[in-house]
Amino acid sequence: ADKVHGETIPYMDGYMVATLYEPHGVTGHIIPWNYPMQIIGRSVGAALAMGNAVVIKPAEDASQTSLVLAELAQEAGFPAGAINVVTGLGAEAGAALSAHPGIDYISFTGSTRTGALVQKAAADHVAPVALELGGKSPQIVFADADLDAALPFLVRGGIQNTGQTCSSGSRLLIEDSIFDEVTAQVGAAYRELKAGPATDDLDCGPIINRAQFDKINAYLELARADGLDIIAEGEIVNADSGGLYVKPTLIGPVDPDHRLAQEEIFGPVVVAIRFKDEAEAVRIANGTPYGLIGSVWTRDGARQLRVARQMRAGQVFINNYGAGGGVELPFGGVGLSGHGREKGFAALQHFGVLKTLAIKHD
Repeated sequence: ADKVHGETIPYMDGYMVATLYEPHGVTGHIIPWNYPMQIIGRSVGAALAMGNAVVIKPAEDASQTSLVLAELAQEAGFPAGAINVVTGLGAEAGAALSAHPGIDYISFTGSTRTGALVQKAAADHVAPVALELGGKSPQIVFADADLDAALPFLVRGGIQNTGQTCSSGSRLLIEDSIFDEVTAQVGAAYRELKAGPATDDLDCGPIINRAQFDKINAYLELARADGLDIIAEGEIVNADSGGLYVKPTLIGPVDPDHRLAQEEIFGPVVVAIRFKDEAEAVRIANGTPYGLIGSVWTRDGARQLRVARQMRAGQVFINNYGAGGGVELPFGGVGLSGHGREKGFAALQHFGVLKTLAIKHD
């Protein structure tokens, strides 16, 4: 990684001071089931580039990617011990990796609850931890927004990977004067969405496992029990294929303090929330414990920057929405969405240790 530079620092006369990055040593990577290859790429790639050896613990629901990658790395000529994979249950293999004194740095992507446990285990040997956790990301739509440009993002932001995405745009915050118009357009698009087998290349595939399927349906039952309006639902096709499928669902208007507007559902369920003015939009956007990403839809350039700067999030998109963004863009959150950054040069810096050299030359 020959583009990772230190710097020279002006200091007292007779000294030259320089900084450089060195490897941590051995880094641990606890990978979730929803984007195994992408997350291995962004964390393991950066760790190896900085000179670390890595230990990957894949999710028990999606281990094959890591195992095949390790085989390919061996074929490609990586040194023995550079890439290691340990499969197993999170409570066993993941806990052992987090608590192991030979691990110098841990990258964890997953739930907030598990991330807190990883951080506690790593604290016993004072290992730094990067946590990329959950989210309840808002898309704020002002009355002057270009709705034709916004509509595809408002629809797709909440159903990408069947909503099993920490950066899912699962809250649509819509200004009062256009609420009915926007929800009508998004609702019409939702009625055209189809869920079914992944091999059919539909809008949404299966839910990962029975526990997650039951969790999503419990939220939908809560919505009905509380009398929330189901604005639109997609449809399930080839339901007899044996998979666990959920209809893409748009619900609203939802009170911003309701559980469906506060808690991460991790499925293709999006809530629409009204707001009166800019101040209320910012308050609602920041009104959950999470802070991963968000977006602002408005033609007003001053408002774009004003709102984006007030939003409590690791990434803010203006007149677009990139769930997770590109590998060039530093990614991570605040609050219950975690801390630390992956992707971009920030990832390389996190996977290195900054050392200062102070050289007295006279």
